[in-house]
Amino acid sequence: MSTSIAARPRPAAARTGPIAWARANLFNTWWSTALTLALGYLILRGAWAFLDWGVIHAIWQVPQGPKGPNTDICRAAAGTGACWAVIGEKYRFILFGFYPYAQQWRPAIVIALFIALYCISANRRFWRKELALIWIAAMVLIGILMWGGVFGLTLVTESQWGGLPITLILATFALALAFPLAVLVALGRRSTRLPAVKLLCVMYVELIRGVPLITLLFMASVMFPLFMPNGFDVDKLLRAQVAITLFAGAYLAEVVRAGLQSLPKGQAEAADALGLSYWKKTLLVVLPQALRLVIPPLVNTFIGFFKDTSLVLIIGIFDLLKSGITAVAEPAWQGFGNEVYIVLALIYFAFCFAMSRYSRGLERELDRARRR
Repeated sequence: MSTSIAARPRPAAARTGPIAWARANLFNTWWSTALTLALGYLILRGAWAFLDWGVIHAIWQVPQGPKGPNTDICRAAAGTGACWAVIGEKYRFILFGFYPYAQQWRPAIVIALFIALYCISANRRFWRKELALIWIAAMVLIGILMWGGVFGLTLVTESQWGGLPITLILATFALALAFPLAVLVALGRRSTRLPAVKLLCVMYVELIRGVPLITLLFMASVMFPLFMPNGFDVDKLLRAQVAITLFAGAYLAEVVRAGLQSLPKGQAEAADALGLSYWKKTLLVVLPQALRLVIPPLVNTFIGFFKDTSLVLIIGIFDLLKSGITAVAEPAWQGFGNEVYIVLALIYFAFCFAMSRYSRGLERELDRARRR
């Protein structure tokens, strides 16, 4: 007996795959279909407008005149095409700031070292004691390359540093130092046997969280030198680094404390039953599980503070954003800031997206190991 047309099963492509997903999520009702079509139209129109402005009618090079680049062709195309020639002319200043032109291979190597360090640290096969030695060696090498003054390298003071290396230095050192500080503060805030330590931790967290980061940067840049003896001066970059580290430590401490509070008491009680000391119980049982529970908010905080390093431009430190703003302050390139900001946004997005993707992969991997 033949099966009726209505009773025949639908093809597999209609039940699973992209067609089924689109039907279930984009075209399941008339309202969803109308909204999908409207948003699709707006997205396609915006994409075509950007393609027309950023590629088809874009200016990629400008002729060189006797007084420098001639930007008349870019100004003639203003509003109809992007002037990407500003990136070709100013990319070295955007990336390296006022670092001496002939020595800019050194901060370029520093950027590559930071990226290599991130990749090595993200690989769980390298999560051993030797990783700390790799970090120490990399930090020493970065310091030698940036400062110089040894091994025949020209001395370059911090006042000439700028661009992407400054952003990576501030973000990396701040988060690397703030995370262990945050763990100690979170543990101290939950302490029941050391009330004085608990009070200090509570005061630190509430005081730092009660003021914006800009306030701390101004305090470190303007107020701190007033309390120092005559002739004693701390570099402005170091002061900004300490302020960002303390600020990040307070916020990360609350994230870690949330993970500690969400862990069932039975885990700590089981460790106590095994006769483990407080620090062994904390390091081997409590902290690994607590940190695994708060991976998303931890990474979200990391991403936020990576972008917040751009606030140092307020106190005159030439980070990546400040270098980009200064690059288009030259009269010949004034009015072409949109192109520079787009490139800066892509750089920030690349680092933040990499952190986000890594955290998702790490979360899935740890969850799969826990289910085993």
